[in-house]
Amino acid sequence: MEYQTHETAIVDEGATIGAETRIWHWVHICDGAVIGKNCSLGQNVFVGNRVTIGNNVRIQNNVSVYDNVTLEDDVFCGPSMVFTNVYNPRAAIPRKDEFRDTLVKSGATLGANCTIVCGVTIQEHAFVAAGAVVNRDVPAYALVAGVPARQIGWMSEYGEQLDLPIEGEGEATCSHAGDKYRLLGRVVEKLARN
Repeated sequence: MEYQTHETAIVDEGATIGAETRIWHWVHICDGAVIGKNCSLGQNVFVGNRVTIGNNVRIQNNVSVYDNVTLEDDVFCGPSMVFTNVYNPRAAIPRKDEFRDTLVKSGATLGANCTIVCGVTIQEHAFVAAGAVVNRDVPAYALVAGVPARQIGWMSEYGEQLDLPIEGEGEATCSHAGDKYRLLGRVVEKLARN
């Protein structure tokens, strides 16, 4: 099955879009974009030329994914969240040769109205709270919130907060999925299920 697109969407010739991806009202996808399978792009989404989007990505309404942004598989972008690609923009000074790469790794969640300042990496299964402003890298499984974003906890792959300190040692089990996690220092890793 090919991708589905609403009649109001604009998909430029040359864009690569995977099977079963759904493209909704007033979306614009530029010609160099690469989008994987089984994705959903909500109303009024923009996808730039130098953008790579993995499989099973959900991009909610009013999100612009600008050049030099990479979203790996299973990323969730909440409504009206913001990416940037120039660190210090000025209208009168062209800086297209200064775009900074932003990488959002597999399974990460970017909450509604959060802002991701260019040049950061958001690691696997990290969770950015609604309204947060991320201006530095986010560790795997970290829960960050605030302006600027600070780590306030850890999240399971299921999306439940884990009962672990920010730093130190410990183990916790996701109450919904049953997965076990271990904290060593400031790094969380998922262990095998019981």
